[in-house]
Amino acid sequence: MFLTVGPLPLAPLWELFFRGGDEGLYTIYIHSLPSYVNATNKQDVQWGKSTMVAAERRLLANALLDFSNERFILLSESCIPLYNFTTIYTHLITSTKSHVEVFDQLGPVGRGRYSPAMQPTIKPAHWRKGSQWFEMDRRLAVQVVSDRTYFPLFERLCNGSCYGDEHYLPTMVNARFGGWNSNRTLTWAEWSVRGPHPRSFWRPDVTVGFLEGLRDGGRMCGEYGRNVGGAAGGGIGVHYYHNVTGGGDGGSSSSVCFLFARKFRPHSLSRLLRFAPGVMQF
Repeated sequence: MFLTVGPLPLAPLWELFFRGGDEGLYTIYIHSLPSYVNATNKQDVQWGKSTMVAAERRLLANALLDFSNERFILLSESCIPLYNFTTIYTHLITSTKSHVEVFDQLGPVGRGRYSPAMQPTIKPAHWRKGSQWFEMDRRLAVQVVSDRTYFPLFERLCNGSCYGDEHYLPTMVNARFGGWNSNRTLTWAEWSVRGPHPRSFWRPDVTVGFLEGLRDGGRMCGEYGRNVGGAAGGGIGVHYYHNVTGGGDGGSSSSVCFLFARKFRPHSLSRLLRFAPGVMQF
């Protein structure tokens, strides 16, 4: 599922990726801003607001209509796959957990966004933060789409400096479905820069060594977390790993920490296409 601001500038890379898979094993859904001339969904979406969460839920609702869909991945137009179709499909279809990033952040851009008016449904102990780019199984997707308890509270009370797309899913999953979740995202981003957005990558940034480092880096991963600072712009987030289990989160060890990465600018496409066959093997 792609949540985009318009077209998919990295579409040629994704087309190459999907050629390596059986067409019966995937379906593609795109939710674009209504300002894009070819958008099929004309409902307005504002980044960081509850309309963003509503768009994610609409994508899930449409994808759930196909009963053959078992896993659901949300990506942006700046995301790339780090492995070939077979590797990603096998990793996800054998996973026993969903992958919604959930962490507790101190300070004004974490716990400071909580509103006491959300009680008693959402208590301070429930409040969490995380990336909006998720992967989940069908049972969790059904719960998200059918939610009539948490989402209305976020629509009404999470506004202004409270960004619903960073808090809705992490909070709901933490409060009710923690045992279903790995607490980590499968989409890598570099948070070594200060500000509300991760670093963007341009054509000169894309090298064989860089892509190989994203794919492995020699790390074993299981339970996922962030070491986050308290800077006004969102702090500095550093990914770390502990409790080494994995293998699709099913119990055996795995060095596959991320399946996707962002934010890649359109001008990086030529190098991505050049290196994909050798590095990502598609």
